[in-house]
Amino acid sequence: MNFGKMYSFGDVVLANVQFTDTFEIKTRPALVLFEDFGNIVVAGITSNTEMKGISLTKKEGMIKDSVIKINYIFTISEKMVKRQMFKINNLKKEVIRKQFIEKLT
Repeated sequence: MNFGKMYSFGDVVLANVQFTDTFEIKTRPALVLFEDFGNIVVAGITSNTEMKGISLTKKEGMIKDSVIKINYIFTISEKMVKRQMFKINNLKKEVIRKQFIEKLT
């Protein structure tokens, strides 16, 4: 089986996302956690900086200061990705890993 572009942990993508509460599909940024057989597990990103999560700033590549919502994890098809925006740095990746480990223990 041949899948398209491979995405990896730390890629910030712009993707079509289906919201669970309204079933509406919107184009939103998301952080790639991992990809497996064309399915991409992502964490949602919001520009609502009042929400809990890990900050992601304009300096780091976002259009607006935003928050990675590690409590909002979902799977998308690679076909839902419109484009890759940028990659987060290794320091931010480590912050994300630590927060996930805290949630899982």
